[in-house]
Amino acid sequence: MYSKSMIVAAQPEAAEAGARVLMAGGNAVDAAVTAALVQGVVDPQMCGIAGFGNCQLLLPDQDIHTCIDFHGKTPLAASSNMWEDLIISETRDGFGYVLRDNINDLGYQSVTTPGSLKAYYEALENFGTWDWADVVAPAIKQAEQGFIVRPHVAFWWNYGANYGRVGVDERLRYSKTGAESYFDSSGNLKKIGDKVKISGMAETLRKVAKHGPEIFYKGEIAEKISEDMKINGGLLSYEDLSTYSTKWTKPLLGTYRDFSISTNQPPGGGIMILEMLNILENFDLPELGHNSIEYIRIVCEAMKQATVDKESFVGDPDFVKVPIKRLLSKKHAMRSSKHILSGQKINIDRIGESESKDTTHVSVVDKHGNCVTMTHSLGMPSGVITDGLGFMYNGCMAVFDPRPGRAGSIEPGKSRFSSLAPTIVTKDSAPYMILGAPGGTQIAMGILQTVLNVIEFKMNMLEAVSAPRFSSTSNIIDVTNRIPSYVTEGLKELKYDVQRSALTFGIAAVHGIRIKDGVMDGGADPGHDGVSLSV
Repeated sequence: MYSKSMIVAAQPEAAEAGARVLMAGGNAVDAAVTAALVQGVVDPQMCGIAGFGNCQLLLPDQDIHTCIDFHGKTPLAASSNMWEDLIISETRDGFGYVLRDNINDLGYQSVTTPGSLKAYYEALENFGTWDWADVVAPAIKQAEQGFIVRPHVAFWWNYGANYGRVGVDERLRYSKTGAESYFDSSGNLKKIGDKVKISGMAETLRKVAKHGPEIFYKGEIAEKISEDMKINGGLLSYEDLSTYSTKWTKPLLGTYRDFSISTNQPPGGGIMILEMLNILENFDLPELGHNSIEYIRIVCEAMKQATVDKESFVGDPDFVKVPIKRLLSKKHAMRSSKHILSGQKINIDRIGESESKDTTHVSVVDKHGNCVTMTHSLGMPSGVITDGLGFMYNGCMAVFDPRPGRAGSIEPGKSRFSSLAPTIVTKDSAPYMILGAPGGTQIAMGILQTVLNVIEFKMNMLEAVSAPRFSSTSNIIDVTNRIPSYVTEGLKELKYDVQRSALTFGIAAVHGIRIKDGVMDGGADPGHDGVSLSV
């Protein structure tokens, strides 16, 4: 169908590993899984085999269009009221809670049952063409070599946690393996250009390559995990691992203008993207001007409406009845757009401020037209590395609401809402955009603006992911520092609280591919270290 294939990822080592698979005849699934495994080695706080995520696959040659949901699940030992009396604050963006002693944020009780490794394997076994061991091999080689600290890795280590969350340096030194791997002989955090080699990671990956995910969920590795958790007061058990299953769903579908949008079902964040696009469809955005005062006001109010609806109604559909049809109705969108047009401001209540931005993404299109977009993460990582295993566990218990009876409350076996939203845009039934992003609750906001940049402002993918962004997931409008002050001054005159980031890039880190007239162009967000490769 296409003369070339393309892969875009936030880490050059991962993008190259996937590109080599495509060059050797592998398909988009082979390349995406290969890249994902390498990402867990070279960006081990962003993702890994003890993480979670969502993957959307559009495979025309197999007539397949599906999503694999592999969110982390609350351990069976958890209870809805176990942390109810420990609340200090809610995060400013509504994506987590700061509790006394950070019990939900750092250490063994912060870990949910991971799904990443099982999802990688299932995607490959069902839709890939390569053998599992061959796909894992590049990650093993990378783990044996170690990786060089890149600029964004160093930035995140030093500035990735704030607003009451435990600092990243504390997470990195929490375990014996972490202290030995991420710090130099003087006890200082390693710097850009330093090499990191994590003991135990290569051996773990070799075992996974030989035995598949069963060794992680029911075999030798599962036994080591459960023993370590039990000794250190963790909630995760062998039963949690052995009974974990991914969830396969149809994509959540919507439209914008004459484009079709497919994204992930709750508890993922795709519903927010579709709701915001429905609202914004009622405005002539090009007439307003890109990133003008009125454009930012209108888009931010759409963001706030989707945030309010998310927090009120969206959770794990196995535990919460999510009114998807109502939230995504054009009538609901029209009502919201009329409120926005009248100048009304939507109010979002918060109990404090904080956010989590550690996640990563890979997008792939092969020459046969197969498309894979996968976002995977550790949440804010737990800091826990079991001796001899090498990988860090997710810290997803931090995003559950400690208050019982709410959409995001803790319940055994439950997944919490996340903003992960791997998205595919089609036009006339043909793929047009394949994209996704890391960035905590800013994921949906970054993807939204990238889609609008391409559709409404005719940007190519690199221009679209590079344009200055803004966000409003609270009553504050956050802007990156390339948005002029004469724009933010206008917003302040409208009585908005505007906070300017010192960062040139930010508000998620979108990575995507556009296909126009049969030709692909890719964009790796300049705020990260990634690359787009056409092979």
